[in-house]
Amino acid sequence: MNILLTGASRGIGAATFDLLRSRGHNVVGHSTKGGNGLIAGDLMDPGAPSAIWEEALVRLDGRIDALVNNAGIFEAADIAGTEEEWQASWRRTMQINLHAPADLCRHAVNHFRHSGGGRIVNVASRASWRGDSPLHWHYAASKSGMIGMTKSIARAYAADGVLAFAVAPGFTVSEMTEEYLQGRGGAQVVADIPLGRVASTDEVAEVIRWLATEAPASSTGTTVDVNGASYVR
Repeated sequence: MNILLTGASRGIGAATFDLLRSRGHNVVGHSTKGGNGLIAGDLMDPGAPSAIWEEALVRLDGRIDALVNNAGIFEAADIAGTEEEWQASWRRTMQINLHAPADLCRHAVNHFRHSGGGRIVNVASRASWRGDSPLHWHYAASKSGMIGMTKSIARAYAADGVLAFAVAPGFTVSEMTEEYLQGRGGAQVVADIPLGRVASTDEVAEVIRWLATEAPASSTGTTVDVNGASYVR
């Protein structure tokens, strides 16, 4: 399969990139700065999703079979901060975590409808369901929006062979969380997980791989939780 994966330079994205390639798939990865063969693109730029999609098409000889929207940010927005800071945090988080993935989904749906079908996997978060900290309203909102978008795509385009899935990880061991988990906050996080540990990036990558390549068509619209039973729906 020919697969476009955003946010492929670290964490879940890097693990997914390596796993998909090890299974023989043709994977084009993206990161903000590029390098090491990845497509460069700052998702704060409204034109970046289209540029990333077009470059991926060139590299994959005009056909993409699956899109994995993994790129995202997790930044604080304190209600005690200035209005300017608050609004800037919301704009940045919504643009990168929701609007840019929506733009890529739009390209994917249009492409898949004319190429016999395809798959979309959107990496959301446990926060989509249970919310997040007082500093991360915008993060939870962006990821909830991603799941709503995934369901809408699945319902609208299943007849065209377009399948859409989401993954909702809880805390995951990665470069973004390692320092926090090693500090005082780590014990509190683990205490909230019945499994007794946070998920690994390899575990999340395996779920993404399955959804992007093997999951039954009838499971379209599904969100798979990867959180050690810290939030059970």
